[in-house]
Amino acid sequence: MERKVARMDSTADDSFESETFLSIFKDLMTCMKHVIVALCVSVWRFFISPPRKCVKNDIVLITGSGSGIGRQLAEEFAKLGAILVLWDIEEKTNLETAELVQQAGAKCYCYTCDVGNRDDVYKTAKKVKQDVGDVTILVNNAGVVSGKKLIDIPDHQIEKTINVNLMAHFWTVKSFLPTMMRRNYGHVVTVGSSTGLVGLNKLTDYSTSKFGVVGFSEVLNYEVIYGGYDGVNTTLICPSFVNTGLFHGCKMKFPWLLPALETQKTVDRMMQAILTNQKMICIPRSVYFLATLKMILPVDAFIEVKKFFGAAAFMDTYVGRDKRFNSSRSGTNGTNGFHTD
Repeated sequence: MERKVARMDSTADDSFESETFLSIFKDLMTCMKHVIVALCVSVWRFFISPPRKCVKNDIVLITGSGSGIGRQLAEEFAKLGAILVLWDIEEKTNLETAELVQQAGAKCYCYTCDVGNRDDVYKTAKKVKQDVGDVTILVNNAGVVSGKKLIDIPDHQIEKTINVNLMAHFWTVKSFLPTMMRRNYGHVVTVGSSTGLVGLNKLTDYSTSKFGVVGFSEVLNYEVIYGGYDGVNTTLICPSFVNTGLFHGCKMKFPWLLPALETQKTVDRMMQAILTNQKMICIPRSVYFLATLKMILPVDAFIEVKKFFGAAAFMDTYVGRDKRFNSSRSGTNGTNGFHTD
């Protein structure tokens, strides 16, 4: 009797193992099929761009809209008929952006908000919902940089960098993503940086915040996809050194190879990525190469590569935007010595 039971148990185990193997094999084949399809689509889109989506009457909120990339993005969305919601801590420059947007014929709502302050974000988000409606495209663009060695950065500046560059993404997304999910319609755009993929000397706080932003966007994308919200999109944008004044004074060793990016051309590529629902884009494409090189080379070898490209001395001549007119006002975001995107 015991032998009979043992044989039955053995048969059951073999059957279970066989079914498990078949299940794993089927899952593997399905995975490979989807990977191949994704690769083919990616190659196809490299040569033929997908059609742009319509954003007319979409409510687009842009943080850090008072200058630089934020202002340019606002102007581009205005041309497409979107309704703009502009957030910046500098009321004067934000109103200047609003004037440009209105000249383009778009509706515009301005709010003075310190995105590094959680309570301020939640309070302003509530006002936006009451005054304008549900935000459908959120562009987290605001950022600050101190441009000093770690041991020379005051503690409050480090906290401000992390709060504005990273934590603000949590507060804004928590404010507006639930409605996007409920409607299964929306787009979260995260403006990161190439320094969030490959760190730079004398940018400890800034690079740390941008590495966090890259991870934030990646996992947020997973949550949206695995949650089944196929109408909600995320886009991570990692530009290199953009000529907005944020890194004024910095010089590239080989500008012909890694030139300072012109704001308008950079914004054009950003808009293309947003309007075609691209998940991630690095500007210029050489950033992809450097990020990959970092992963495959030994640390000491990559350090030598960075030395060759001048990355070690990139911040040595840093001036920053605000030092050019510190006599007229203190640093941005309410803290002396800060410079904003």
